[in-house]
Amino acid sequence: MTTAERREAILAQLGRKPIAARTLAAKYGVSRQVIVQDLAVLRAAHPNVISTARGYVRQQAESACTREFKVRHTPAQTGLELNLIVDCGGRVCSTSISHRVYGRITVELDIRSRQDVLEFLQAFEDSASTVLSTATDGYHYHLVEAATPERLDLIEKELQEHGFLAPLQPWEK
Repeated sequence: MTTAERREAILAQLGRKPIAARTLAAKYGVSRQVIVQDLAVLRAAHPNVISTARGYVRQQAESACTREFKVRHTPAQTGLELNLIVDCGGRVCSTSISHRVYGRITVELDIRSRQDVLEFLQAFEDSASTVLSTATDGYHYHLVEAATPERLDLIEKELQEHGFLAPLQPWEK
């Protein structure tokens, strides 16, 4: 199989369920690094191919609504916050922090269910890493997608009631 053929096959295989680079490497009989290079090329040509914490996905065009929420909580409350969002019908597209030295740092998440939340939290248990917001005293942002603006309003209300919603500073508005 040529490089071009492999890339076409990878692109065809990508869907809504994340696929790890090591899984693709095993399937195509190449190293993980070769797959990472292939996906870098594919991502340059196809903006809907994204990297998540659980692997690579190809986002489908959806007519959903999005809103960014500024939140603050302890690392121990991460599961509660994420479950609250997905239980209200939201999908956590990404998380980001605004760091005074590094600037805005954004990481794609694609968390849609309690199972996704569980797998995300387990990844931290299996490593020495911590959640991104530890670099900003718990402050961070979530880009959340939902089917309707009313769902986003419900998510905002629940975040507020649980004390997670953080006020925006004048320069953030």
